[in-house]
Amino acid sequence: MPSLWHSVPALLLLPASISAVTLDCKHIRVDKQSFDLSALGGPKTVHQLQYLQPSISNTTFTIDICQSLKRTKGVPKSDECASGTRVCGIERIYNQADDSSTIERVIPIAGEFTTSHGRAMDPEVTRLKDSASNSDSELEGLRAELHGGKWPETSSGKLQKAIIEFHCDRDLTGNEGFEDDAERMLDINSYGNLTRRADDEDDEDDGDDEAPELPDLDKGKSLQFVSYKPDSDGVGVLRLNWKTKYACESAYDDPSSGGGSNKTAHWGGFTWFLIVLFLLAATYIIFGSWLNYNRYGARGWDLVPHGDAIRDIPYIVKEWTGGVVDKVKGGGGSRGGYSAV
Repeated sequence: MPSLWHSVPALLLLPASISAVTLDCKHIRVDKQSFDLSALGGPKTVHQLQYLQPSISNTTFTIDICQSLKRTKGVPKSDECASGTRVCGIERIYNQADDSSTIERVIPIAGEFTTSHGRAMDPEVTRLKDSASNSDSELEGLRAELHGGKWPETSSGKLQKAIIEFHCDRDLTGNEGFEDDAERMLDINSYGNLTRRADDEDDEDDGDDEAPELPDLDKGKSLQFVSYKPDSDGVGVLRLNWKTKYACESAYDDPSSGGGSNKTAHWGGFTWFLIVLFLLAATYIIFGSWLNYNRYGARGWDLVPHGDAIRDIPYIVKEWTGGVVDKVKGGGGSRGGYSAV
């Protein structure tokens, strides 16, 4: 019996320790302000296109703020980020010579790698109004900094992190622009044509290097790529901006916005009250039964504290219900109106 009660504090602390190292996008609480970003869940991609004469580099950054990215069926493990990754960057080089493409880098930028590499995501979420990097104190939204990545996975590899700024935009859900994402991707021949056209123009201009005009694969998306480069400490930093109404501070309390609501919060508190009340009652009955058994050798209904009263509850309810019904019937017999004389 004592060992059970001694283990209870550890069990109660377990959810707190888990939530401290993970990001629950449905329940984000910052400075007494709640946010629900669960509507933004699922993999979202943005791109960084660069002209690396005579080739083109396309780095696809995939992010899922609510859970780890899932493996793609049929794709080798070496061509995808490891399990537990929330933000992944895959650089593909498109070659002009033979119209082929090769994967140059697979970069796990952020995620939970405690079971594999011992690194945690350790999310840091702040309001944009309180962010030191934000010069506009009126800008509404969130700033999430996610860690855990490293590339390459060697002793000399550089740590990685992602900084996502969720900007309040009441006209956008945050999921715009991803519907036809696959259709926007240019095929290998299109990249080859771009580089060949650039080389032809360079020859006409006496060899001056001029990058071709690259397409905007993220046009119209609520999520936008800002930059990916090392900071002063050598950490690779991916910066993204995400416009969404769910980053507005009024969204959580406005049911029409699709976020959380006070009604849900109140119902959740009442539910917890009922659960605690039930646990207290169960604890009282179990402890009282154990005490009656050990101290008085009680059996059957005598085990239960106040067993006689509990056993009589159905009869008490029946009598009370019968009395209410009789009163209703008796009161309904007299009708108002004029009396006959």
